[in-house]
Amino acid sequence: MSEPLKCFTAYDVRGRVPEELNKDIAARIGLAFCRQIDASKVVIGHDIRLSSPEISENLCQVLTRGGIEVIDIGLCCTEEIYFAVFHGEKEGVDGGIMITASHNPSDYNGMKFVRQGARPMSSDSGLLEVAEKAASTNWYNSTLPEQPDHIGRHSKMPNKYQYISHLLSSVDKDALQPLKIVVNAGNGCAGPVIDLLEQHLPVTFIKLNHEPDGSFPKGVPNPLLPENREETARAVREHGADLGLAWDGDADRCFFFDENGRFIEGYYIVGLLAAAMLKRHPGATLLHDPRLTWNTQEIVQAAGGKAVMTKTGHAFIKEAMRQEQAVYGGEMSAHHYFQDFGYCDSGMLPWLLVVQLISQQKTTLSALVDERMRAYPVSGEINSTVTDPDATLQQVEEQYSDGEKDYTDGLSVSYPEFRFNLRKSNTEPVLRLNVETRADTELLQKKTEELLALIRA
Repeated sequence: MSEPLKCFTAYDVRGRVPEELNKDIAARIGLAFCRQIDASKVVIGHDIRLSSPEISENLCQVLTRGGIEVIDIGLCCTEEIYFAVFHGEKEGVDGGIMITASHNPSDYNGMKFVRQGARPMSSDSGLLEVAEKAASTNWYNSTLPEQPDHIGRHSKMPNKYQYISHLLSSVDKDALQPLKIVVNAGNGCAGPVIDLLEQHLPVTFIKLNHEPDGSFPKGVPNPLLPENREETARAVREHGADLGLAWDGDADRCFFFDENGRFIEGYYIVGLLAAAMLKRHPGATLLHDPRLTWNTQEIVQAAGGKAVMTKTGHAFIKEAMRQEQAVYGGEMSAHHYFQDFGYCDSGMLPWLLVVQLISQQKTTLSALVDERMRAYPVSGEINSTVTDPDATLQQVEEQYSDGEKDYTDGLSVSYPEFRFNLRKSNTEPVLRLNVETRADTELLQKKTEELLALIRA
C-alpha cells in the first residue's frame, strides 16, 4: 500500500516538517533516489535549518545500511554538493543529496538531487519514479533488509579547500582592488564560505547576520522580498561600502546592492555576466529564462553570442546548459549557472566576477547597470494568490490575444513596446508576473496595474 507523498515538486522536494517531510520520509526518498540512479557512492550535505542535521544523519545511516558509500560534508551551501559531485566524478561519486528548503518558511525542509557529474534530476528525468518508489512501504522494506550483506562506508569530509580553490581560480586575484563590501548571510550557509574566501582577497567585509543559525532570528533569508533588503541597503550607505551582497538560506542565490544601497534586480546582473562571459568565450551560447528577456537578448546579440531561452528552474536549465553547451545561464531570480562549475548554479561566482569587473574597469556597480536599467525598466516579480491559476492564465491570454505569444514557461506575451510573463510557481500556490518595457516607465506602470487588476479580479 502507498499514498503519494505531498513533498515532491517539479525538480526537488519541499515539505512541512514533520507531517510532509521528516527523517523517515527523507530516508525513503534518499534511498529511492540512489536506487533510481544505481548509486554506490553519494555525497550528502545539509543547510542550517534546525531539522536538517537529524534528517541528514538518519539519511546517512539508512543509505549505508543499504550498502551505499556516503561522503558526508556536513553543513554547506547547496553549491558545495554540486562541486563535490562533479569534482568527485573521477573518484566514482554517483550523485549527491542536499538537505535544504532554501527560502521556504522555517517549518519546512527539503531535498535537492544531482546525479553523476552533478547532472540534475527533475520530473522529466527520474524524479517521478523516485516519488513512486519512496511512497511504497513494500518497496522500501524489500530493498532495505534488516540484516544487510554489505554496509556502506560513512566518511565525513568537512574540508572546503578544493571548493574554495576552484572559486578563486575563476577570477584574477591580482586584478582585484581593495574594496569594502557589506555581506549579509541572513544567518544562512554563506558566512563560513565568505570567511574562507576572505583570507585570499584584498577585500574588507562588513558582516551582517553572519553566523549560521537555523532559528532564523531575522526571519528566513530571502532577499527577493523587498522587506528583507533594507538592512543591507542601510549598511552599505552607513559604511560607505562599494557594494552590498545578500544570500538566501542555502546560498545558491546572490543578490546585489550598488554603492548607493540600491537593490539591483537579478535581470540586469544576468546581462552583466553574459557580456563578461562572452569576452572570455567569443561567440558562445548563453541561456536565460523567459520572465524577462529583452535586455539579455540585446546584450548577447551585440556581443556576438547566441541567446537561448529555456524553462525556469534549476534542473531544467542545467539540462539545457548541457544540451546547448552553454558557457553561462542566468535567471532573473538570481540563479547563475556556469559551464566551468559543472553547469551548476553558484551564489559565490557571480559576486566574485562582478568584483573583478568593478576592479578592472575602475568603476561602480551603478555605472555598470544604469544604462541598461533605463533602457529596459521592469516591474519586479509580483506574486498574486488566485483561486484557479489555470483559469486566470486563460483569461489573461484571451485579453491579450493580439500579442506575440510564447509558452516556454507559463504565458509570455510581447508587443513592440512592452512584454510580460505570467507563470505558476513550482513551489508556491501563486501566479508570478513580470513586465518590462522599452525605456518607458509610464507604460510600465500602466501595464503592470492593468495586468494585476485582471489577475486579481
